[in-house]
Amino acid sequence: MEWKKLLSQERIRPVSTRPGSGDLRTEYEKDYHRIIGSASFRRLQDKTQVFPLDKSDFIRTRLTHSLEVSSFGKSLGQNISQKILQEVKDPDFKPEYQGYICDILQCAGLLHDIGNPPFGHFGETVIREWFRRNMGNLQLQGRPLTEILTQQMQADFYEFEGNTQALRLVTKLHYLVDEHGMNLTQALLGTIIKYPVSSLEKDKKSGDIRTKKMGYYYAERELFEQIQYTLGTKGRRHPLAFVLEAADDIAYRTADVEDAFKKGCITYQQLVRELRGKGREFGAGEKYYELVEALEKRYQKGQERHVSNPEGYAVQNWIVSVQGRLLACATDNFAGNYGEIMEGTYKQELLSEGDYGIMAQALGDIAYEYAFVSEPIYKLEIAAQTILDFLLDRFVGAAIAYDSPQPVTAVQSKLMTLISDNYKAIYQFYSREKAPEEKLYLRLLLVTDSICGMTDSYAKRLYQELSGIV
Repeated sequence: MEWKKLLSQERIRPVSTRPGSGDLRTEYEKDYHRIIGSASFRRLQDKTQVFPLDKSDFIRTRLTHSLEVSSFGKSLGQNISQKILQEVKDPDFKPEYQGYICDILQCAGLLHDIGNPPFGHFGETVIREWFRRNMGNLQLQGRPLTEILTQQMQADFYEFEGNTQALRLVTKLHYLVDEHGMNLTQALLGTIIKYPVSSLEKDKKSGDIRTKKMGYYYAERELFEQIQYTLGTKGRRHPLAFVLEAADDIAYRTADVEDAFKKGCITYQQLVRELRGKGREFGAGEKYYELVEALEKRYQKGQERHVSNPEGYAVQNWIVSVQGRLLACATDNFAGNYGEIMEGTYKQELLSEGDYGIMAQALGDIAYEYAFVSEPIYKLEIAAQTILDFLLDRFVGAAIAYDSPQPVTAVQSKLMTLISDNYKAIYQFYSREKAPEEKLYLRLLLVTDSICGMTDSYAKRLYQELSGIV
């Protein structure tokens, strides 16, 4: 792959800058302002990261998490670019590419979760399970949907992913000017496609990170091919997708532990004990245990300074230190595997190697064991399933009948008025002259589009209103 192509400033719909406009921004800086000013980005402030809409202003939302990923992404872009220039010395990598890469990753961090449904990653699980459970029972004019839809169309719902929804949202659903969504640069679009495979090609057991999840819907197949052609990736991961993934991992693995501590899900003593236990379990080396000792030293320092909460002082300061180590780890691993990454043959995550990679894994495991299986999360997930199942039960039936020869009931007609006019306009545009099975598929996507556009509060309120709960 070539950086000149990978950093393409082309957009799906070409845009020309008027002479004398005075706009000196790069195309990637324009992307940033389009994202920041979007309603889709603002909605992230009311979407769950881990803990359900907590009363504490310390606990992270999807918005604050995305800002952190954006920051880490930009930092990694600076570090990795310098490594390429000074150590790898790729003659095709120009000095000005550093600024471009930083801007692209800063934008990608803001976008990486923008397609997620309400109620965290569990919302994705609920949507997948609902379709797996119900698809065989749904009918259009007496025919089961499983007989009408192709295998890939069905698999898109069985393997539903927020990552995939992000690509659809920014390229179509965010009706900024027309049906092209935000009309972002193709370099940015390529970066947010973390898994360049379809729902039928997804293979978690392949050993190749690129097939871990699906990266695009059948509805975006032509768009995906266009992006691949422009960037020259040809089914391979964009190199910056590895960096975006690392930025996300650093942000959530450290933040989830910090939030779990702040919520009282894990104590300082438990954290130290778990870190040492994970080190033995994973066969960690000297650098790993030096980091654990650094946590204990910070606790001792807090005691010596007579801070009111030495445990909190230690954990919060230590988390910042760990983030620095993980940034260095991702940077070194990108540079160390540069040839394979550029060839598209590198199959791992950037944080999968070395003692710091073990620390990242340990933090993820600890967060899961102490936060994700905690009582607040259980309550959230039970409520999320009740709400999302209800909405899917109501809206899918209405969408199947919508714009079809099948009679629509009065209630179904009213339900369709609750779906965004913009989303329905996008459906009408992209369904023109399509075969009946693809129109049906797009109507089902209309429901998942609508649900993914909801915030936690809106989904809960709509459920209560439609259920007659006052």
